[in-house]
Order: sequence, then structure tokens, then C-alpha cells
Amino acid sequence: MGRTVCAAVAAEPSLELVAAVDPYHAGIDLQQLGVAATGLQVAGSADALTDAGAEVAVDFTVLDAARGNLGWCADHGIHAVVGTTGFTTDEFDQLRRRFEASPANAVIAPNFSIGAVLMMRFAELAAPLFDTAEIIELHHDEKIDAPSDWATDPTQQTVVEGARGGAASGIRVHSVRLRGLVAHQEVLLGTTGQMLTIRHDSYDRSSFMPGVLLAVRSVADRPGLTVGLDALLGL
Repeated sequence: MGRTVCAAVAAEPSLELVAAVDPYHAGIDLQQLGVAATGLQVAGSADALTDAGAEVAVDFTVLDAARGNLGWCADHGIHAVVGTTGFTTDEFDQLRRRFEASPANAVIAPNFSIGAVLMMRFAELAAPLFDTAEIIELHHDEKIDAPSDWATDPTQQTVVEGARGGAASGIRVHSVRLRGLVAHQEVLLGTTGQMLTIRHDSYDRSSFMPGVLLAVRSVADRPGLTVGLDALLGL
């Protein structure tokens, strides 16, 4: 994702890519990673952002790193756009207070695909009109998180353990992890005599870039912390 973000920013005439940070790939020329010639090398620490005068930092890392990166951005007055997932409600509250006290703002979105955000909005509109619902989410085989079983289920016998998936707020969620996938979500809504299926597929990581670029352009005008791309889309 970092490589894809760098390529998207570098290709956007209204934006300027001034630094890239990855401690595991420090010193590599971005052109070696498939990014158009920028003359930039990957830096090993976030100090490269301040040295380059960056106004916005984009984070697609892992949760532990993202926590530290967000705090660093708040302390250094650099706006943050974050696609890392897993933050708790308490952490969002803490981050909201931290960015309210900072000259920088932050946008955190669990999904930067505009189509996926629209899918969730369509499902929200349809759900009250249906009696039951289940969700199937399909991702690549390196995704580290999946739903857990949080609620009771009327099934009395499970022949294959885990076949009913997990449950979030009483809605069964089934996770598929397959090599070759990127990100795919399917909402199944059922009521007497009918079913509505709402599905979104991201076939390539470039599908997230319009949402990322929207957040990069918008974050300076969104005081404090904004959670979710839907707020930027007026949904």
C-alpha cells in the first residue's frame, strides 16, 4: 500500500511527494519500487517528513506502528491520513483529544475504497427493511485480523467448528482468506421470499487511491479527528 500511495501522489499534479519512510527499506530508490522517477530514496525515520517540509503524512502500517506515528504527527503538526485498522473506541477518543490540542488534523478510515463506503451506506439504508443479515468478507491471505465470535447463535449443532463464522452485534460474519484476493465484501439481507445481495470488489490496491487522495486534500480542512471516508463524501 505504501508503494501504491507513493505512486498515486507522485502522479497527481496537484500534490507533491516529498518523502517516503520505511525503516525496513531505508536507502532504496523509489524508482526501484516502481514509482516514477522522483529522485527520492526511502528514509528510515519520520524525521524525513519534517526535514522535507511535509504537510500530510499517509500511514498504511500495522496498529502498533500507527499508534506511534499518529502521536508523532500530532506532536510535529503534520496532518495524518491513516488506513491502518484495529483502533478501539477508547483509542479514537484519545486521538481525538490529542489532535484537538494539535495544529494538525487526522483522517482515519478503515476502507478508502469509495465503492466499499457506498456499499456500506446502501446496506445501512436497506437493513431496516429485512429480517436477517449476514456478511461475507474475503481478503488476501496475509491479512492478520478476522471477526471473532461475540454473540449467541441459534445453531444447536456445529458439524465443522467455525462454520457459522463470528458475530458482530448479532450479525454473522464469515471471513475468507485466499491468495490472489485483495478486498471483497458481500452483505446478504433476507426476508420472507426474497434476498438482497450488496457486494463490492477491489481487484487492485489502486482502487483505494481516489479515497486516499481525497483525504490528503481534505484533511487540512477537517479539524481534529475524522473517522471514516463517508464524512468526506457527504454521506
